[in-house]
Amino acid sequence: MDPLILSIIIGVAALAAGLVAGKLIFAKDTRQKVEAAELQSQTILREAELRAETIRKEKELEAKEKFVQMKAAHDKEVLDRNRKINETENRARQKEQTINQKEGSLEKQLKDNEAIKETLNRQIELVNIKRTELEKHQEEHIQRLEKIAGLSADEAKKQLVESLKHEAQSQALGIQQEIIEDAKLKANKEARKIIIQTIQRTAAEQAIENSITVFNLESDEIKGQIIGREGRNIRAIEAATGVDLIVDDTPEAILLSCFDPLRREIARLSLQRLVADGRIHPARIEEVVEKTRKQIEEQVMENGERAVIELGIHGLHKELVRMVGRMRFRSSYGQNLLMHSRETANLCATMAAELGLNPKLAKRAGLLHDIGKVPDEESELSHALLGAKLAEKYGENPAVVNAIGAHHDEMEMQYVISPIVQACDAISGARPGARREIMQQYLQRIKDLENLAMAYTGVEKAYAIQAGRELRVIVEADKVTDLDSEKLSFEIAQKIQTEMTFPGQIKVTVIREKRTVNVAR
Repeated sequence: MDPLILSIIIGVAALAAGLVAGKLIFAKDTRQKVEAAELQSQTILREAELRAETIRKEKELEAKEKFVQMKAAHDKEVLDRNRKINETENRARQKEQTINQKEGSLEKQLKDNEAIKETLNRQIELVNIKRTELEKHQEEHIQRLEKIAGLSADEAKKQLVESLKHEAQSQALGIQQEIIEDAKLKANKEARKIIIQTIQRTAAEQAIENSITVFNLESDEIKGQIIGREGRNIRAIEAATGVDLIVDDTPEAILLSCFDPLRREIARLSLQRLVADGRIHPARIEEVVEKTRKQIEEQVMENGERAVIELGIHGLHKELVRMVGRMRFRSSYGQNLLMHSRETANLCATMAAELGLNPKLAKRAGLLHDIGKVPDEESELSHALLGAKLAEKYGENPAVVNAIGAHHDEMEMQYVISPIVQACDAISGARPGARREIMQQYLQRIKDLENLAMAYTGVEKAYAIQAGRELRVIVEADKVTDLDSEKLSFEIAQKIQTEMTFPGQIKVTVIREKRTVNVAR
């Protein structure tokens, strides 16, 4: 045979043998893997059965425990309910016994009352018989006396009454005059004593309020930053606060001039923040002034709470506390209004204690007597009547309301503390060094100047600056046109000229500004 063919046959036979052998080997491996998988599945099944059994037993235990807990809770609830039922039954039984006892005692009292009533009826009959006999004897006696005296009983009675009446009147007039004179002497003496003791026991300050605040600077270089380019910063501060800034040759100092102490304080704190921050420009100025104004509102509330706590006054409405705090930034004839009110409150408490009255109520009325000077909105009422209205609105005692409204005789005094508040208000304001009349007149003129401008439609703000020589009026751009601004400036100037008295001349400046703001996000 050809060797090539033989080699091919041998190769084919070898290949066939290899295929058969590989198939046998593969079949054996597959069988082993199947057997191993079956064993593994049986193992997993056994483990799953064991785990399921364990979980079942755990759940059964949990169910038993929960059942036991619920049963215990139910038993406890049943016991509590039974206990309450028993207690209720015992109370009902006791009430029933009490009612039965009271019923027996009432029946006994009724029987006793019947016996007492019969006895009283017999006694009344005897008294009526005796009274009839007595009246009969009295008539006989009067008839005998009339025959002897020659006068009837009525005539004799009238003569006796008239004589006794004249004698009693003359004696009573004499005694009354003596009592009145003695009371006047003692009352005047006692009143002087009480007022002197009250004044001596109260320490008070001199009038220190003015219309200028000095703002100190670290160096004169800061003045340039405050003034700004072409004075734009200083104009922005004046427009935002209504305070006149005076920058002169005084080293390291700027003067803040305004009749309103609250505005001056806002301007001072705003300048302090701007200088500390270093960023001084119109937008930043407006932002800082707004933040400072909110801070001042919080400070006003703190001042009111501090004053109320120091005076020991409790239960005051929050709005009244805020008004008391606002008094710190107001003055009356140069006298700080909060200091004046606290001084009046202490005087009232001392005087009320000396007179044996309620010192706490008097102190409360003394503190609140001038709250009508610091209202949130202007009113046509006087400060006394407006203060009484506010006190009544916020639930104050009627005696306090009457004392506030009557301390300038604009309301009838109905309580004893009303004249005390009036007297103490006069004592606080009339003492030497308490007030400055000229300063108050100036401040009132400045305030009237601003109120005159605010009365026009479309006016948003009005500030009197330069010691009242200039009036700056800021109007709402949506309501007032440029032409209206010119007309408004002329009308305000004419009204000031015809209705007010002032030295020199007053410049009226109307400012109309339109701003449009959008935010890019």
